[in-house]
Amino acid sequence: MSREGVDHALRRLRDERERISASLVELDQQQGIRLLKGARLTGETWRRWEDAQSRLTTMWLLFDAYQRVLDEAGELRERSPRPDVATLTELSGMLAGCSVELPDGEIPLEHRTLLGPQERRITLDEAVAMMSDAYEFVVREVSAADSAWTALLLPLEDAEESWRTATRLAHSLDGTRHPDLDRGGRELTALGRLVRTDPLSFVRNGHPDTGRLDRVRAALTSLGDELAGVARMRDEYADLVARVTAVVEETEQTERRAREAYTTALSKIYSPNLPAPSAGLGIALRDRLAALERLREAGRWVEMAGRFAELERAAEEALERARGDLRLSAGLLDRRGELRGRLEAYRAKAARLGLVEDERLTALDGEAREVLWTAPCDLRRATMVLGEFQRAIRASESETGTRR
Repeated sequence: MSREGVDHALRRLRDERERISASLVELDQQQGIRLLKGARLTGETWRRWEDAQSRLTTMWLLFDAYQRVLDEAGELRERSPRPDVATLTELSGMLAGCSVELPDGEIPLEHRTLLGPQERRITLDEAVAMMSDAYEFVVREVSAADSAWTALLLPLEDAEESWRTATRLAHSLDGTRHPDLDRGGRELTALGRLVRTDPLSFVRNGHPDTGRLDRVRAALTSLGDELAGVARMRDEYADLVARVTAVVEETEQTERRAREAYTTALSKIYSPNLPAPSAGLGIALRDRLAALERLREAGRWVEMAGRFAELERAAEEALERARGDLRLSAGLLDRRGELRGRLEAYRAKAARLGLVEDERLTALDGEAREVLWTAPCDLRRATMVLGEFQRAIRASESETGTRR
């Protein structure tokens, strides 16, 4: 190199050294690096971090060797304001030749002997290339672990908070162990240990897989919601019991009305084909309510919540069944009343049309009244007679209109 070439190379290399130094210091202070250094790693993350640490160490050793050569070249140039050929040759060898000694760990096997590794030197540019490769490897591995932790730690903390909340609720309710909660806690503990020590074991196709964690979190959240519902039931128990009791009382009243309507229908309606109404629904509900009260006295709120929900459903179903029984029996009596009302309406229409003296209508009127006001009432026969009555009125009305 000429003197100008040496000076130009020194300026370029010194500027390059400052940028490399800044990048290495920044990398060393990176949050992901500090997390990996402070964590007790296992599995895949430990293996990959070991490789990254080895590259990181080599990178610093290379940088030290690189810097020593550059410092020696700078000192030699400063001592020789007007360098001769020998000095320029030495400077050229330092700046462009194989002047950087590789750390032992970076010497390939083919360059080693039985007595130890042979000395191997590379150029400054080659040293920069090796440091760049190591830097990219370290950044890639640290970023992968940091991304995995970023994706996993938040759902893990949410799941752990859900477990703590559910545990406090379970303890406040009955103080007993909850099998699902214990099982979820054990699985969460194992997952938490794995997330904190081996986050890269969760990475699939380059992306963190939070599936297991999401399922545990969802199960614990659901369990927490369920226990919160039990706590609300405990706090609102008096109102809830009052509401269920009201349904039970209404069921009992409806059962009585259904039995009365059934008895009346049997005596008033001919061949009603009615099934016997349900009996004892209200009594059975009261027995279940009393059993729940014993659970409440024992403070077994979690067990009681499920049974209380079943009782609420059973009470609504029993009430609807009793109402259905009442509708069946009362419906027949209502049908008789409806037919009686239609008969009166037909008679009034016949009177308006001046058909009171019509023998056929008079006969149908008498037959309909006899059927509808005779117990038991044959509803089918009454319906047929009323149909004939209606058709007769329409026929007479048409004849009157034609004559006019």
